Amino acid sequence: METVYIAGGCLWGVEAFIKTLPGVISTEAGRANGASSTLGGEYDGYAECVKTEFDPSVVSIRELMGYLFEIIDPYSVNRQGEDAGEKYRTGLYSEDAGHLRAAEAFIDERSDRDRIAVEVLPLKNYVKSAAEHQDRLDRCPDDYCHIPEALMKKYK
Repeated sequence: METVYIAGGCLWGVEAFIKTLPGVISTEAGRANGASSTLGGEYDGYAECVKTEFDPSVVSIRELMGYLFEIIDPYSVNRQGEDAGEKYRTGLYSEDAGHLRAAEAFIDERSDRDRIAVEVLPLKNYVKSAAEHQDRLDRCPDDYCHIPEALMKKYK
């Protein structure tokens, strides 16, 4: 199994979507690349993300990027749907350089690559979100989500 950290705006919907994908073993709501290792205090530059454990024999990084691009506006900077702010930026983060190369290749091969605002960066820091954010839409299905309901169920 391998792990990547996927940011696609508000993590509630991203986690709900990602856990339906083929080859995804587990998900966890969290924060990528902030300056702190705690949840308290002022905003520290993190991106809301979903820690995604996956089976690379079933799903590749390129496929995961394709799935991400289904649920985001890849041209939007620090905004997805009604959620705005730096923590809602999009990206893929990993400790594995091969993951980063595959994600960059996915973007580089697109004709619109010059307009894409999706980060592809090494994971420098990860903090698990509070329990209230884990599997949030399972518990509170009426909460706001920028991902259309039909898309949320596409791979179930």
